[in-house]
Amino acid sequence: MPEERLQKLLAHAGIASRRKAEELIVAGRVSVNGHTVTELGSKADLTVDNVKIDGQRLKAPQHFIYYAFNKPKNVVTTVHDPEGRDTVMHYFKGMRERIYPVGRLDYASEGLLLLTNDGEFANRITSPANHLPKTYLVKANGILTAEQEETFRRGVPMHGKRTAPARLRIVKQTVNPWYEVTITEGRQNQIRIMFKHFGFLVEKLKRVKIGFLELGALKPGAYRTLTREEVARFRRVLKMDSEDETEKDKPSGKRPVAQAAAHRAHSGRVAGHE
Repeated sequence: MPEERLQKLLAHAGIASRRKAEELIVAGRVSVNGHTVTELGSKADLTVDNVKIDGQRLKAPQHFIYYAFNKPKNVVTTVHDPEGRDTVMHYFKGMRERIYPVGRLDYASEGLLLLTNDGEFANRITSPANHLPKTYLVKANGILTAEQEETFRRGVPMHGKRTAPARLRIVKQTVNPWYEVTITEGRQNQIRIMFKHFGFLVEKLKRVKIGFLELGALKPGAYRTLTREEVARFRRVLKMDSEDETEKDKPSGKRPVAQAAAHRAHSGRVAGHE
């Protein structure tokens, strides 16, 4: 594995976004081969360097994996739940790789959820800056008026900040209608709160699409591996490849442990490597 900038390594390991990783580095919380690193241009290779954050060693994933999962309702979108409820990880028992959910779906909600061990990918999917659309089927206990629909699309107040513009269309008009809602934010309970703004409760909520990726025929509790084409398309949409190329063109910063790098070039070993 070639050397990469430390902030990218931390992001890939799922520690934090690149921006947050930069803050961790500047704060002196990251070390390479026993030396604290505070320079953002510093590089390392997890396969040979001993990289630690707050004293805990980082390990490189064997390979990146990506899953599409149909989360059942009444399941928690976390790795562990202090209340002992079923988490999404219950459906991935026995898997060798450490994976984690990308973003969240509320306990009572169901539908498409991504899981991966690629931290940078997860950060890009959930970052508000990327405006990645997510589409839901929503069953409400009442019908919005035409005026309310327009207000919904423009955005409603939520915790002191108006929601971003959304797409809304009715797909089944009954006493308890079904709506298709597309939003680009991931604020907790956002769609439920938006309907509540107009006096309606959400009875069912199912996410059916993330970006271009559709839930399809996956049954509740089932999952599948994303294809190479799907992963490549996500990387293009999230501009991950273009940023990687830009980063390659940047002048490399000072190697954090020059003596260790020189030693590696002559002997293949790294001073301080455990």
